[in-house]
Amino acid sequence: MLPAMLVGLILMFLALPIVVVMVVSFSSATYLTFPPPAFGLRWYSAYFASADWLRSTWLSLWVAAAVVVLATLLGTLAALGIARLPKALRVLASALILSPLIVPVIVVAIGIYYAFARYGLVGTPAGLIFAHTCLAVPFVVTSVNASLAGIDPRLEQAALSLGATPTGAFFQITLPLIRPGVLVGALFAFITSFDELVVALFISGSGAVTLPRRMWDNLLYQIEPTIAAVSTLTIVLTVVLMGSAHLLGKRASRNA
Repeated sequence: MLPAMLVGLILMFLALPIVVVMVVSFSSATYLTFPPPAFGLRWYSAYFASADWLRSTWLSLWVAAAVVVLATLLGTLAALGIARLPKALRVLASALILSPLIVPVIVVAIGIYYAFARYGLVGTPAGLIFAHTCLAVPFVVTSVNASLAGIDPRLEQAALSLGATPTGAFFQITLPLIRPGVLVGALFAFITSFDELVVALFISGSGAVTLPRRMWDNLLYQIEPTIAAVSTLTIVLTVVLMGSAHLLGKRASRNA
């Protein structure tokens, strides 16, 4: 009984700020106040009526969509390549690919800024796509590696021995088996790009302001309840995607 109560208290402690933000998003007050004096959809209407908020939202969505395509392709190929390396090289290659998860994100952001500034990518959507892809690829590699670990390599070898080409064996045998892992990696790539702030602060400039960057600027200069409505919508989207990733992960475990 005591462990269950302790876990419940910890979950309440972690979830309380989210609950407060969601309640404030329905406030009718002019400023961020809790508890709200009255409830309404005023700030959701303000969000959907704001060209600046919607512009940043659409930018974040299509940048994240592009990142999903690039990161999923590169991460899946990298995972397949790593699985075929000797053990010593496999460890080294995995460490290099996963380094963006290990190195502090502020260090990564500084490095990306100096590298991209040289080629005029700062303040452009293309710069955001390339930068977020660097951050998202490790999640795809990790997810696909987990799926590959549950596959018997003799299945692909049997397909090759029966006359299948390497490409045919991949699309007919390997890809269907690792598809849940690939989809989980793609979902995490989307979340990584859509919610990313630190790198965006360095390279978004004034020409490619993402939704998290817009929220940051709002907190610094305006602090109006619209940000609570935006935060609530972002939380809902993230929860839906995380739930989908969890279901796909369970499916991958069952397949394994």
